[in-house]
Amino acid sequence: MKVTIDGQEIHVEPGTTILQAARMIGGESVPPAMCYYSKLKGSGGKCRCCLVEVSKGSDANPTPMPKLVASCVTGVMDGMEVKSITSERVIDARKSVTEFLLINHPLDCPICDQAGECDLQNLSFKHGSANTRFIEEKRTYEPENIGDKIQLHMNRCILCYRCVMVADQLTDGRVHGVLNRGDHSQISTYISEAINNEFSGNMIDVCPVGALTDKTFRFKQRVWFNKPYNAHRDCDKCCGKTTLWMFGNEIQRVTARKDEYHEVEDFICNECRFEHKKVEDWVIEGPRKFEKDSVINQNNYTRKIEKVTLETEKQILLGREQDRKKISMKAVPLKKEEEEIFKEGNI
Repeated sequence: MKVTIDGQEIHVEPGTTILQAARMIGGESVPPAMCYYSKLKGSGGKCRCCLVEVSKGSDANPTPMPKLVASCVTGVMDGMEVKSITSERVIDARKSVTEFLLINHPLDCPICDQAGECDLQNLSFKHGSANTRFIEEKRTYEPENIGDKIQLHMNRCILCYRCVMVADQLTDGRVHGVLNRGDHSQISTYISEAINNEFSGNMIDVCPVGALTDKTFRFKQRVWFNKPYNAHRDCDKCCGKTTLWMFGNEIQRVTARKDEYHEVEDFICNECRFEHKKVEDWVIEGPRKFEKDSVINQNNYTRKIEKVTLETEKQILLGREQDRKKISMKAVPLKKEEEEIFKEGNI
């Protein structure tokens, strides 16, 4: 099927969604997504961040869709034309959704372990407003202990359901979910049970905000001060392919490998994630390359750094030859009386 997104044409298989087609094209036309996760069945359609405008339905029915649609759950039609970044309606809608997500979200980025790799930070940087119209008190929840490995900050949660889906689809004993309704909805465990299964750590990787963080890494380091390395080990429970976040020779945390859209390539077990923090436990393949510019990407050395040259007059930066000779003690010859003083050792 032929689909055109922001003037860029691409041919895709039937059943492809608009978001998937946009990701095949890449660039600025890719809508942001806070709840959709390609590795999780049934995800998408909840956060409304990926809204796009369909200006032409298809070749068979060119009538445009009257309302903005969620690109992550809307399939393409042959001849469809879509506006993403080129539509003012879409930009206004994303700003409104961002404002809505930030209504109850705490402004604790300076102490949040997710800072630097947070999808909500990226969304608010691009579509957020410096001002707020919200004057009421933010919704808050009491702290809750859900286990010894994962820290739950319900105040930061945006109810994307990713952690519930990953527990549903990777384990056979899910003990947590969304409780209550409306603005009382929250992620919690059943009668205060602890989340304890071999793949529970993947909840941390799929969370787009700082609602679920790693207790073993908590408050240890800012993520942009770590150097990420691809590494692997022989594991009988998972693929064993991970990213090691190192500070010097110390492994401070272990995560699954993620692509440019912050989605896990292969889920890993808790043994690889939490129990192997020694360098000799891993076969290190090399520095992790990032396909997408981010805060983390500014602190890696995998990219070739171009030498900066300033095209200007020589005298502006270096000065005149006679001036440089005057101010350089080494270049100015000593006078006879100064040489005698040096020989006598008085100076």
